[in-house]
Amino acid sequence: MVSFLDFEKPVAELEARIAELRATASAAAGAVDIDAEVVRLQQKADRLLRDTYARLTPWQKTQVARHGDRPHFKHYVAGLFEEFTPLAGDRAFGDDRAILGGLARFRGRRVMVIGHEKGTDTASRIRHNFGMGKPEGYRKAIRLMQLADRFGLPVVTLVDTSGAFPGVEAEERGQAEAIARSTAQCLALGVPMVAAIVGEGGSGGAVALATGNRVLMFEHAVYSVISPEGCASILWRTPDRAADAADAMKVTAQDLLALGVIDQIVPEPAGGAQRDPARAIATLGEAIEGALRGLARKSADELVRERRQKFLAIGRV
Repeated sequence: MVSFLDFEKPVAELEARIAELRATASAAAGAVDIDAEVVRLQQKADRLLRDTYARLTPWQKTQVARHGDRPHFKHYVAGLFEEFTPLAGDRAFGDDRAILGGLARFRGRRVMVIGHEKGTDTASRIRHNFGMGKPEGYRKAIRLMQLADRFGLPVVTLVDTSGAFPGVEAEERGQAEAIARSTAQCLALGVPMVAAIVGEGGSGGAVALATGNRVLMFEHAVYSVISPEGCASILWRTPDRAADAADAMKVTAQDLLALGVIDQIVPEPAGGAQRDPARAIATLGEAIEGALRGLARKSADELVRERRQKFLAIGRV
């Protein structure tokens, strides 16, 4: 069962009432007819859920983007790709489990898929460092992108991170340099690159895998230079004003499409991707297919030139 966010409490109360009615009817062995009432309440809950998600604030969208039940890298790989062969290590220090990648087939097309993995429970979140990549993760991504370029394979990236790992050991191993080189490698690719922001797109840790020819973004994902809490701590010296920061930073897919930072918004099921992961994954698959199809006939020079022009144009008035 999907856990509810604070702003979803009215929906949670209705669904709890429906569950109680069904439990009562089950205990009464069919002696009580609750079908009509259950249908009425379910319609009311569905309508309330749609209305709630139609007017989410940027801060509420941030909470949705962070929801632990949203699909993760491993779910997208299982649902969209075949013959996935993971490739590990940066050939310099070690392997990073926050950034995963490998060779795969996407609807008959050979591709290189790379993305952040946050983990789904406490043990896996610790193992994957909550999706916060270290330098060796970004250097692994560089290695895989270079491999894709060498063999003419399109690159698909799935971005979901609060940001690159900020620990001392990451800084000692050249975190900033690794992120910069990963971003530069994205820009230099002579093959199509499609990036999808599927949850959080946080800071340089996201940009390093998101500098693609086409940038897709889920309807309730967020993408920003810093987390709302981090921004609030800098501007107002307190993270308590994170909601104000989220409003000011234009973190939503709708804002970023208007600003030209992303190219397409991918719709989510009612109530967010966490409520119907299979449907969300399938919808993203269609968007990726469309993006790759549109890039398939472009030459290497065209792909590089258009990608560079796209990002140089961001911020122009």
